[in-house]
Parts: sequence; C-alpha cells; structure tokens
Amino acid sequence: MTMRRLPLLIATGLIALGATAAHAGGSTAPFQQYEPDPALKTASKTNLEGRVRHACTVVQARLTSAPEASLERPCGCYARQTLRSLDASEIEAYRTTGYFNDSARAKALSALDSCKLQRPV
Repeated sequence: MTMRRLPLLIATGLIALGATAAHAGGSTAPFQQYEPDPALKTASKTNLEGRVRHACTVVQARLTSAPEASLERPCGCYARQTLRSLDASEIEAYRTTGYFNDSARAKALSALDSCKLQRPV
C-alpha cells in the first residue's frame, strides 16, 4: 500500500467506529471489501459533517503529531467546506460507499488547502 493511501485507509476505517472518511488520496480499489456504516444512509447533513470533522482531527493529529483538541477549528472548517461543496450525487455516493468519490476527493483536497491543513502524502 502506498503512503498516499494510508491516511485514506485510516480515515475510512474510522467509519466503522462511528467516524467517516475525511481525507482522500488514491484509488478506491482497496475498499472493495469495505462495509460502510449503514447509518450513513440516513444520517443528517449535520451528522455527516460531524463525522468528517472527527475523522479529520484523528488523521491530522497523526499526520502532524498535534493534539486533537487543537485541530477542532481547522477540521470544522474542512468539514463545512467539503460538505457544502459536494453536489447531491457526490453526497449520495459518499452515503453509499463511506468514502469520497474522485470528484468529491478533489473538492476535499481543495478544502484541506483552504483550511490550512496538511494533505495526506
């Protein structure tokens, strides 16, 4: 597995624990066996934003060795910007798969830059 896919795999794994995939960076091929959280299908947009924010804080803390509490504001920025930029089909794809598709991934990476967060390598 490449280092580029590692942060995505970590974030995606958090979905099973009640979080979500906040970071994207590679092919979706490793997730063919992945079972997304069924709660994603009916989760409110506010709940989706909270899941994205939580996964962001976990992944960014690992990437930067910063405490999770210090990342709440920038990850909140990231979650808001990402979800507001997604169209209905991208949100539906996220609800179905548990991770961002290619077009949503590009928007998520743009939000990382805008909110001054580190991109997954």
